[in-house]
Amino acid sequence: MLVSIDFYHIKSTYSKAVYSNQKHFLEVEIITDDSLDHVDDDSLQYRFPQLSMNVYEFPLEDDQVEGKTFEIDDSDDETFTEVNLFDDEDAFLYQNELSFTQNENRDLELLWKGEITDFYTGSDETIPFKLKCNFRQDEIEVDE
Repeated sequence: MLVSIDFYHIKSTYSKAVYSNQKHFLEVEIITDDSLDHVDDDSLQYRFPQLSMNVYEFPLEDDQVEGKTFEIDDSDDETFTEVNLFDDEDAFLYQNELSFTQNENRDLELLWKGEITDFYTGSDETIPFKLKCNFRQDEIEVDE
């Protein structure tokens, strides 16, 4: 089973290269909600829980992510990823590959491939996933 982003409605995204203590780090946050309005009526619809996927404090060589691919595997010593299912269940991310490109609108785009704990059926097998989203600058309008 491949978890597709088609079943999730992305509520918000955030990505930033952070400079701290003379080092660059990657931060990514993707939050979904449980809306299924975007799924065709004749599609198979599962009630996947809302989730949040995060990368935090992943070391970078510089502050540029566009055109780069990062492979992130957590270990017992270092943890860079986190998933929150917004319930009492635990889930973990494995074999993460994050590829950043620029789309036709010049927005930063992320293709995130990896595996996640099977939170749906509870089996011991991980579920491969692909997630694609983009990051646009917030446009703040100021009323005069």
